[in-house]
Amino acid sequence: MHIRKHLHLAVLATGLFAAPAFAAMDAATETSLKAALASSDRAPANAARDTARHPLETLKFFGLKNDMAVLEVWPGGGWWTEFLAPVLAEKGRYVGADPSTPDKSPTAKRVKELAAKNPAFAKAQIVEMTATKAAVPAGSMDMVLTFRNIHNWMSDGQEKAMFDAMFAALKPGGYLGVEEHRAKASAPDDKGATGYVKEDAAVKMAEASGFKLVSKSEVNANPKDTKDYPKGVWTLPPNYAEGQKDRAKYQAIGESDRFTLLFQKPAR
Repeated sequence: MHIRKHLHLAVLATGLFAAPAFAAMDAATETSLKAALASSDRAPANAARDTARHPLETLKFFGLKNDMAVLEVWPGGGWWTEFLAPVLAEKGRYVGADPSTPDKSPTAKRVKELAAKNPAFAKAQIVEMTATKAAVPAGSMDMVLTFRNIHNWMSDGQEKAMFDAMFAALKPGGYLGVEEHRAKASAPDDKGATGYVKEDAAVKMAEASGFKLVSKSEVNANPKDTKDYPKGVWTLPPNYAEGQKDRAKYQAIGESDRFTLLFQKPAR
């Protein structure tokens, strides 16, 4: 069973434990998020992964509110877009930033499909974002989210530039929510080749760009993940990189062990 205990860390020089410095998700946002998660707009295969990805618990931990301007960095096929976009459509703003232009973006394609059924998705904005191309005006977003992307940036030597870009996009006092496959603390630095990233290394990357760590959560932890597979994290579901070989074993392990971190851009 996944560990559901939240560990809240105060960003204090003393290192003492304290309550988090951010406000909890309000009832209206939680209600609309639950409705979006239950919506038939979602691809059935995506909804089936909720038990492994814990979207409601993760976004509650991040403190999402329906009136926020939210930038999701590299959303890929739009797994999170399917419910973030409608939750933010009325009072807030959803921007999905892919590394490709909108005409080639898988997220843009998915949003177009969804907008044909639900006009709320027509309000979602899909833009290009790379290490050298800003997705949005500086200081314009309340929250930036990115899920399992740090290893990609490390593989290309772009991690510093991407954290700098996320920092620039946020308003002073804004929040960055990060989730990533967690490497063993003793693992050698493989520049993201296995898909796993050391948690303390991710914290240092964010801090090097100016962020302050607010809190950690174990909501996406999986102690069954041994992190020693032939083809890295992609050996596990949903990829099953080894095909049918040992598939039952990997299915029993489930999706990866992941750290979930919340950072803040200092207000001044």
